[in-house]
Amino acid sequence: MIRDMGKPSLKKVLGVPDGIAILIGITIGAGIYSTPQIIARYMESFNSIIVLWLLVGLFVFISGLVYAELGTRMPNTGGEYVYYTTCFGPWVGFMFGWAQLFIIRTSAAAALALIIVDYGGYFVPLQGTVRTFVALAIIFLFGLLNYIGIQKASIVQKMSTILKVAGLLSIAIIGFLFSGGHENLLSTKAVPQETLGPVGNLAAILMLIVFSHTGWERIGYAAGEMKNPRRVIPLSLIIGISAVVLLYALTNMTYHKTMGMEGMRTSTIVASDVLTMLIGPIGAAYIAILAIISSAGSINGTMMTAPRAYYAMAKDGLFFRWLDHVHPRFHTPSRAIVAHCVWASAILIIRGTFQTIASGLAFAILIFYGLAVVALFKMRKDEIGGSDIFNVPLYPFLPLLLLVSIVGLIIFRAVFEWQNSLKDMAFIATGIPFAFYWCRKRAKGTKTDDSCSQQQG
Repeated sequence: MIRDMGKPSLKKVLGVPDGIAILIGITIGAGIYSTPQIIARYMESFNSIIVLWLLVGLFVFISGLVYAELGTRMPNTGGEYVYYTTCFGPWVGFMFGWAQLFIIRTSAAAALALIIVDYGGYFVPLQGTVRTFVALAIIFLFGLLNYIGIQKASIVQKMSTILKVAGLLSIAIIGFLFSGGHENLLSTKAVPQETLGPVGNLAAILMLIVFSHTGWERIGYAAGEMKNPRRVIPLSLIIGISAVVLLYALTNMTYHKTMGMEGMRTSTIVASDVLTMLIGPIGAAYIAILAIISSAGSINGTMMTAPRAYYAMAKDGLFFRWLDHVHPRFHTPSRAIVAHCVWASAILIIRGTFQTIASGLAFAILIFYGLAVVALFKMRKDEIGGSDIFNVPLYPFLPLLLLVSIVGLIIFRAVFEWQNSLKDMAFIATGIPFAFYWCRKRAKGTKTDDSCSQQQG
């Protein structure tokens, strides 16, 4: 992408601590508080469950290695959008950006805003229109924070990340210190309640665990604002993902040790129930605060990253030109941030519940994970990228193993939850006619691109 010297540019201010904070801050959201009790219905023992959490953790870690190489080969603002446009042409890049703005990232912001309001209801119950209004206000509050400067947003992100990591560690520590008077229920077993069959149950669990890990891949979106992206991106991915996997394993162990399989299944707010059992009613209030901080950090991290993809699309002539704007005073993609907030608010109003909004996010994201691995093979083949590149170890074995795993997960979900999968694909497909329009418009408006299928190298 060619920089217009007459326009303000994004500030390069983010270092490794910022990168780690963004990654952990986005990834650890509401998933670890909302999915473990659902997962318990599909399996018979903690041993089976923790193996799946660790396997998905390994899957995410290998994915992080792939994204580290992609990010160091193309350290540009926009992350995956840049990789896909370079390797597969603007049509695929547009479809990715469309899914980000109209489905994936804005849906996550809406869902997390509702989580904040609902957990805040422990202290001040909110219902109906007031509940919706407060959730909308939360979205625009974080939008304003990111509008006026990524440095301010980064400070909030680092603070929330420290608090949420300390909070999850404290759950494990409290479980260790106060479990003396409680029976250790890790070894309990129970017949699965869900009846999708062994493979169907496995597919459902894996989608939930993948959902709990989503967000780490957005670290590359802010590459254009990193001091040294070729150092920041790989270190942030490796350290951040390792921390998340460890925290999730310890937290799940505490849940199951305290509640057992049957107790997990009867709980709707397992983290709160666990701490209430261990330290009394103060535990419920503590978890409510922790869930609010965790969800807030995830919204803020999304605001710091996702709008950069829309900005990059507009800069390439693949979206509304007014989104190609850096605020002259704050040096942020301010209009892209506003667009993100507006559509997240629309989704919140239209769809209404956390469960509906969050449904299918993991499935859609897996499709783009697969494209990222294919993009890596193409970049290697075409020798795309400069010097000082992080290289995925054990290439091509690890990326190929990852691609096979992703395809397997997509097939599992498509077969055993075909109706929901069709709905998710329909949401993504709504961007197809717009992709043709914008790609044709871009081809007509540029001298270097004479067709939409032309690849960018």
